[in-house]
Amino acid sequence: MSDAGTNPAPAPFARVAVVGGGAWGTALALIAARAGRRVALWVREPEAAAAAARSRHSPFLPDHAIPPEVTVTSDLAAALAGCGLALLVVPSQYLRAVARAVAPLLPPDVPVLVCSKGIEAGTGALMTEVAAAEMPGRPQAVLSGPSFAGEAAAGQPTAVTVASADAGRTADSLAARVAVTLGTETFRPYLSDDPVGVEVGGAVKNVLAIACGIAAGRGFGANPRAALIARGLAEMKRLAEALGGQWETVSGLSGLGDLTLTCSSEQSRNFSFGRALGAGQTAAAALAGKAAVVEGVANARSVTDLARRLAIAMPICEAVQAVLDGDVSVDEAMRALLTRPLAAEPRALGDVRLRHPTEPPDA
Repeated sequence: MSDAGTNPAPAPFARVAVVGGGAWGTALALIAARAGRRVALWVREPEAAAAAARSRHSPFLPDHAIPPEVTVTSDLAAALAGCGLALLVVPSQYLRAVARAVAPLLPPDVPVLVCSKGIEAGTGALMTEVAAAEMPGRPQAVLSGPSFAGEAAAGQPTAVTVASADAGRTADSLAARVAVTLGTETFRPYLSDDPVGVEVGGAVKNVLAIACGIAAGRGFGANPRAALIARGLAEMKRLAEALGGQWETVSGLSGLGDLTLTCSSEQSRNFSFGRALGAGQTAAAALAGKAAVVEGVANARSVTDLARRLAIAMPICEAVQAVLDGDVSVDEAMRALLTRPLAAEPRALGDVRLRHPTEPPDA
């Protein structure tokens, strides 16, 4: 069935380079191959690349075979040669170095799709800002949304958001071309012209997932998780708006959708890490032996630093950072959140703040 009034699909990118061989990078390589594209997957470690090329399996996604349409290599120049689109799929704190290495190997008109989720430590830069700084003038889009790598690789129905600044101005925008390049019967990209809103959702949800995991680790049930998701969404919206993003975007797949997914499943590395903290483990013990990066650990610091700089209230993210720093215990952080002054939820009521009834009056 086709919808009346749809625009003709723009030309897809025939050859795609995926820079980053972790679970999500491998999943995106499989998705692109399933969509009929020729794919090169860059894996940083030569030994790991050689093993994956030989066995046709990634250690980060071992249950899913890498099809012959995907070339696996540790040679970055070879991976990028002749590609029409480069996907940057590396942990957020490594994106700048990778973008710097990619920049001279790509013609300036070849676009990049930023698939990293986070805010850079120290600079407070969004991932597209990092990429733009290292690749000035290059077209770019961002992909984010509720997508566990294993499920997407298995062909389970998955919907994501692809955003580019020109998405609302032309039917053959970069976001549209990315969508038709990666879209399959089970992988459905939605278009957005709000890269900022999309990125903020992807960064903040990992911190909030740690908070939900902590609550689960303390043995709490559904009530606190629902509260953390709803009030965490409010924090996400505040930050997005302060950076020029749209509230509507944060209510969609890349915000609420990804937040709900990440806060509700043991498949989430951030949720599992938080659960270990809530059960009494130290942060170091909870991270020990993990091959994959727990993005929320680094992003708790970068998100809260940015929020303070912008004078944005993000108490849940602040509480997570305080626990990670060892400044407060889990129980102290939870009590501080629950006994903050009572406030209004609709923005129309303004800044209503009432003393919490458990707090003693001023002396």
